[in-house]
Amino acid sequence: MSYAYIIHLADYSDGVLYILAALLLIALAVIIDRSWSLRSTIVRGKSIIHATAARETLTQQDLADLLSHARNLPEAALLAIAQRHLHAVSAEAMANRLDESIMLIAPSVDRRLWVLDTVVTLAPLLGLFGTIIGMFHAFSVLAQPGHTPADITAGVADALVATAFGIFIAMLGLTGYNALTNQVRLIMHQLESMKTLIINRTDAPAASGAALRNPAMARV
Repeated sequence: MSYAYIIHLADYSDGVLYILAALLLIALAVIIDRSWSLRSTIVRGKSIIHATAARETLTQQDLADLLSHARNLPEAALLAIAQRHLHAVSAEAMANRLDESIMLIAPSVDRRLWVLDTVVTLAPLLGLFGTIIGMFHAFSVLAQPGHTPADITAGVADALVATAFGIFIAMLGLTGYNALTNQVRLIMHQLESMKTLIINRTDAPAASGAALRNPAMARV
């Protein structure tokens, strides 16, 4: 397929193929960018979770060490809250604060996925639109003398390229969207796991402190 023929196909759809090409580039950019970012978040987050699980309890120093390793990971927000409220609130209150943090983090984890969702829906429709425009061009030759039915057949074939291209982009975008959605699900699962680990390793000291302050509780 020569460059001249590609230009001919794009012109045959009145420029719709150019728009589809732009959608393809956008979809690829989102897939590559988010795949790299989310995969890195999953791998690094797993190491933080393993490091947290290896500790029986979490002290201020433990939380500070984990926080320095987490840096810009979503888990860092949970560790910062745990460090700020360690032994200052009950386990239930700590869980509520961690839930708030997870809800605030969630929009940043799946950002730009709506772009892929839009491309998946829009690309086939644009392809069909380009094919319809190409059909107009194909059948318009009937009004001109000296053309054979083979000219119409060739024009229809050229017009269908837009639909095929749009469907291809939609399939690529859908595959990428599902893969990225699964990575987002894994990250959210890691955050929930991190929340459970923090609560289980910080509530015991708080409960002991409460028992010391209330002798009646200590005798129960």
